[in-house]
Amino acid sequence: METMVMIETLPQQLELWLNFPLLTIGETVLRSANLLSAVTLLLGSWWLARIVTRATHRAGQVSRLDQSDMYILSRLLRYLIVGLGLLAALAALGVSFSKLALVAGALGVGIGFGLQTIVNNFVCGIIILFEKSLRVGDFIELPNGLLGEVREINIRSTLIRTLDNADILVPNADFVSQQVNNWTLNDSIRRFSIPFSIAYGSDLEKVQQVVVAAAHGVASTIQREPLLPTVLITALADSGVEAILSVWAEGEWVKRPGLVRSNYTVAIYNALRAADITIPFPQLDLHLAAQQHIRSG
Repeated sequence: METMVMIETLPQQLELWLNFPLLTIGETVLRSANLLSAVTLLLGSWWLARIVTRATHRAGQVSRLDQSDMYILSRLLRYLIVGLGLLAALAALGVSFSKLALVAGALGVGIGFGLQTIVNNFVCGIIILFEKSLRVGDFIELPNGLLGEVREINIRSTLIRTLDNADILVPNADFVSQQVNNWTLNDSIRRFSIPFSIAYGSDLEKVQQVVVAAAHGVASTIQREPLLPTVLITALADSGVEAILSVWAEGEWVKRPGLVRSNYTVAIYNALRAADITIPFPQLDLHLAAQQHIRSG
């Protein structure tokens, strides 16, 4: 009997709890139901935005469309869904659209007092997405010399993964206001210059043939014209003849410059050693002139 009574009174208790006034501002009364609806709308929009983002990403992989375009589309859809969810949550809280001008004015004051950096980064992020000067997957060099791959372009910042597998967040405004070297903006081909030295007296023509042949044996070398490896003689230095191996690499090799330079350095060393070509080391020739002074007594 008591259970029946509790079941009958449960809807009434739930109605009382939902209509419980939490806050009163003028003629507007914020009730539990309003707050619950607003939170549900926000969480629902965030959840829907994630689903749409994943669906767009998968659709881009299946259809083989331009990944940068699909990334821009997914980001814009995410911002749109979250923005609509925010407006719906405000409406659920009792904020009428006629009062949004007051909210916009308050936001303007807030921007003037400290939100200008956030707004600036957001606008710069939109510029980056539409300008396509920076895309997910690009390999970039920051002004401080840091190298890394772009992993995400978010509202406030861009996520960069460095060669040490460390993730850093760079404000979007830095990519608009500063010079950034994008190694893979128009294509994924880059030239590497590997310096080396040979001793004086070496056959330079033989050196060029040996080193070029060694470069062809490295996996990252492009084997087509006009990007074939070449050897340039650059200087007659104090300890030997200075030269540079100029090679081109593409694809994922561009994002591993340390490994690429190491592979070519090892190949050059082994090739010169196998061909009995001397690799000089720093040395200084000191010539002493002895002078005998004869004094007459």
